[in-house]
Amino acid sequence: MWDDPVNSLLPTVIPVLASYLVGSIPFGLLVARFAKGVDIRTVGSGNIGATNVARSIGKSWGILVLILDAIKGLVPTLFFPLMTMSDGDPGINHVHVLCGLAAILGHMFPCWLKFRGGKGVATALGVVVVLVPFASLVATGVFALSFAVWRIVSLSSILAAISFAGFSLWNLWPDPLSSEKWSLTAFSLAIPLLIVIRHRSNLGRLLKGEEPRFGQKPEPKPAESKK
Repeated sequence: MWDDPVNSLLPTVIPVLASYLVGSIPFGLLVARFAKGVDIRTVGSGNIGATNVARSIGKSWGILVLILDAIKGLVPTLFFPLMTMSDGDPGINHVHVLCGLAAILGHMFPCWLKFRGGKGVATALGVVVVLVPFASLVATGVFALSFAVWRIVSLSSILAAISFAGFSLWNLWPDPLSSEKWSLTAFSLAIPLLIVIRHRSNLGRLLKGEEPRFGQKPEPKPAESKK
């Protein structure tokens, strides 16, 4: 297998790289620019995700971005491994996980925007629907319940991420580190943690009671000093 390491790695590298590039497509930026001529990075919170689009240019546009961001996670995870492999090939499950991870990282750190992207919740949803449908359903329910009670997107996203991690690990028990499951176990820990870290500024506002509810205008994003 390792006599030709380049050809051995290509079946993994090609779909993972393609997944990252698709995940990097900044749909929030593109939709806001084409719909309203707005650079979404300069309004509201400055985030390119669906929530800021909804707050800044309209809920219908935010829903469109949410769907597009979810699709750019779902499609690479489900289909891109089949570019170089077949169902049943050894290791293809790990490639599905890697493609999902790459798509999420593409959204968070897009090469087209100097690696400054969104928080990854919608793209992660598209990924986990493929990888762990049961846990994704639970996480969606937690998000919906939290949002119905508090109407705070960031809090609902954080709780959904944590609940996904818990239920995914429960689903993988009793052998989460087996040769077939270890990559999904690592994903189920790393991505929720990364999503929580990406919400660290929101956590600060939540602790101070300053996080806006959905429908409220956030404080304008402070201008960044130029170096």
